[in-house]
Amino acid sequence: MSETTIDPADFRKVLGSYPTGVCVITALDDDKPAGMVVGTFTSVSLDPPLVGFFPDKSSTSWPLIEKAGRFCVNVMGSDQQDVCRAVTAKGPEKFVGVEYVVSDHNLPIIANSIASIECKLYSVTEAGDHWFVLGQVLRMETVREDDPMLFHLGRYGGFAERM
Repeated sequence: MSETTIDPADFRKVLGSYPTGVCVITALDDDKPAGMVVGTFTSVSLDPPLVGFFPDKSSTSWPLIEKAGRFCVNVMGSDQQDVCRAVTAKGPEKFVGVEYVVSDHNLPIIANSIASIECKLYSVTEAGDHWFVLGQVLRMETVREDDPMLFHLGRYGGFAERM
């Protein structure tokens, strides 16, 4: 069987037509928050309770989160685009203006996120140019019921129900 060659631009365009939720993955690097925005978060297993996401291998934030051995998945609301912009900033600008509390599991939980899911690192598997990260859930909480942030066709937005 021969492998099919897929144009990367076509791959992004086609898969970009599928909307994803937006989460910020956080951990502490010593006493400073480390974080990354992902649109690849998913539930994986009930027994044991596992969740997963796919950081890019070129990410400079992922090694800091991996080193911590624990992470928090912060589910973003559609009104939190400023948080995503702050977390994607480079260097000392990262996390400027982002409010968070440190949990009993020593994880940054972003203020006013829709939900938080605290995890210990379960496994990391190579997946092409990404890693497939599984986390075992330690604690989870819905903070507010509101419109989730979605990523679709290269833009952030929210959910709009059609009647």
